[in-house]
Amino acid sequence: MSTSDQDQDQRQEQEQGQEPDGSPAETPGAAAQERRLTPRQARRLRVVLSSAGMAATAVVLALRIASRSSVLVVGVYGLALILCGVVIELSRNGRTRLGSWLLGVGLVAAVGADWLLIP
Repeated sequence: MSTSDQDQDQRQEQEQGQEPDGSPAETPGAAAQERRLTPRQARRLRVVLSSAGMAATAVVLALRIASRSSVLVVGVYGLALILCGVVIELSRNGRTRLGSWLLGVGLVAAVGADWLLIP
């Protein structure tokens, strides 16, 4: 993790009412605050979701190639696999919102392309 990521994490924790070491700060109403993911947790969650999407896409690709070998099948699911890898890299670099949108839209587009284009 770069120093700027660590600084962001510390600022986020301080804004949420926590000390940099992870212990809650002694502020009134801290328990009433909504619990949110820290930036590090959000990045890890996106990486896990992207990895699961990549594994599921690979399984579907293998099943589709077994039933009907087509360049279009390989193209659609190959692009979905590449998209999952891009989302993992974006999440590692702190672009979790962009990665989330890309993952959602990209996987829906891949399923839609499979449904519409591939017989």
